[in-house]
This record gives sequence, C-alpha cells and structure tokens, in this order.
Amino acid sequence: MRLLVTGGAGFIGSNFVRHILKARPGCEVVVLDALTYCGRRESLEDCLGDITFYKGDICEPAAVHKAMEGCDAAVNFAAETHVDRSISEPSAFIRSNVLGAQVLLEEARSANLARFVQISTDEVYGSILQGSFRESDCLSPSSPYSASKAGADLLARSYFITFGLPVVITRSSNNFGPFQYPEKLIPFFVLRALKDESLPVYGSGGNVRDWLYVEDNCRAIDLVLDQGRPGEIYNIGGGCELSNLEITSRILSLLNKPESLIRHVADRPGHDRRYSVDCSKIRKLGWRPEHQFDEALQETIQWYLDNKSWWQGLL
Repeated sequence: MRLLVTGGAGFIGSNFVRHILKARPGCEVVVLDALTYCGRRESLEDCLGDITFYKGDICEPAAVHKAMEGCDAAVNFAAETHVDRSISEPSAFIRSNVLGAQVLLEEARSANLARFVQISTDEVYGSILQGSFRESDCLSPSSPYSASKAGADLLARSYFITFGLPVVITRSSNNFGPFQYPEKLIPFFVLRALKDESLPVYGSGGNVRDWLYVEDNCRAIDLVLDQGRPGEIYNIGGGCELSNLEITSRILSLLNKPESLIRHVADRPGHDRRYSVDCSKIRKLGWRPEHQFDEALQETIQWYLDNKSWWQGLL
C-alpha cells in the first residue's frame, strides 16, 4: 500500500508515520506538510530516509495532486489545532481545516482512493456535564477551531454520501506524548515548570478532559484505516478524565516542583466544561488503550527532558 499522510510532520501525524513504518513493513509512506510553526521536519528526522516527503499546503491543489499521485489511501492530520489561536485568528482555521479538507477530498475522489481517513476531535460535540457523546449525537462546537473541524467532518461525510468516496472519520480526545508543540497544556506546563515559571491555569481549573496517549490513538487510527466501515465515525478516548488542575498538580509532582507555581488566570472565552466520548464502537473492532496515564505522562516528561534540542528555542 502507498499511503499519504498529510500533516505528517505535526504531533500526531509524525507519531502515526512512525507507527505505520513499524506496524506495516513494506508500506510506502508519503508525507505532505506545509512545515508551519508546529509542523517540523525535526519531528521526522529519524525516518526521513524511509518516507517520501513533500513540503506543501493542502489548500493548494497542485501540491495535493503531486503528493497523492499513485497513493491507495490517505489520512488527513493536517490542521490548525490550537483553540486559543482560533479565537485570535479564526480565518486561518477555516482556510486550513475546511478549505484544505475540501481540496484533499476532491483530489481523493479524482484519484479513486480506496480509503480516506479524516482526523477530527471530540471538541466538535461541545461540552457535556454528564455521560458521554456517541458518534450519532448532534455537533455543537464552541470555538472557531472546533467549528472548523465540525465543518470538515460534515464535508467529508458529504463526499461519502454524494460521491461514494470511502471516507472514515475519527474523533479523539486530548492527545499527549512526544513531539507535541509546547503550546498545548502538558508540554507547555512541563517546560515552564522546568524553568520555574508560573503555570497559568484558566479559571478554577475545573475543566475536564479525557487524556489519550498518542501511541494508543495511532493504533486506533491504523485499525480504522484497515477495518473501519466507509461513511462511519469512530470516537477514540483514553478513559482517563482529569481536570486541568489535576493534570497540573501531577506534572508538578513528577518534576518535584511546588504547587505555588500555579497561577489562576481569567477563563478562556467559550471554554467547554467537560469532554467525554463513548468508545464502544471502536472497541468492537478490538481496540483498547494500552498505556496507563501516569506511566505515559512520566514517559512524556522524560522525552522532553531527553530531547531538549527539539524544543529549545520554541518558548
């Protein structure tokens, strides 16, 4: 199989490339990435000799056509993903996440791909105070980021319904692990704590997220790529719901730093209170998260300690 991975130099994308190279010997991997601030060639440094890499923007049809030529399937990780940035610059999110998805889908239709996997997020459902969202629940995004991802999901499904393109969508909870750009909570707080700088926690810190180790998400996406039913959506969650304040305290404890570094700041506009997804559908395919949260968090922190050359200069 020849597989196109868009956004393959980003956090989840680069981890997925490594997973595929290990799990599917003989698979030809093509990466298309614009190498924006959080898509970094350094994240693929150890496997550049094993892949075909194209620098290009998914919003540019010519770049997409070149990268997708000869491919059997595609997995689209390419996206703007940081909620705070979407509040200050929503147009960039609409361009990349919606227009970019449409360009990819149109080329996938022309190329007659056997499978197109659209990577999405649990944030498209909005907040839920009790229970968990199922794939059939209505979408109620709160931020320009989640709205743009919801738009891409709907567009992807429309290409299945209207054109018969074999699209599958995954919606995962909060990922963490190696190679995550330090604007996201865990690496941001780890690196600030290492420098004894304050950790800004939004509001009371009571907002709850379900945490998923990136390697577990990569296994789930690979399973959906292989066994997911066209036109279907699959939730992927780690089953570890923690408040932002709890996460912050665990990071400080593992780094032997005082909780006096915690600084509560004004809450983010439209900040969803709790995310939770029901993963029974993908569990029926045989997937389970394999990594226990505390051990995976320790491994993640150790990765940042051991790979200072990757992140120094980013903050």
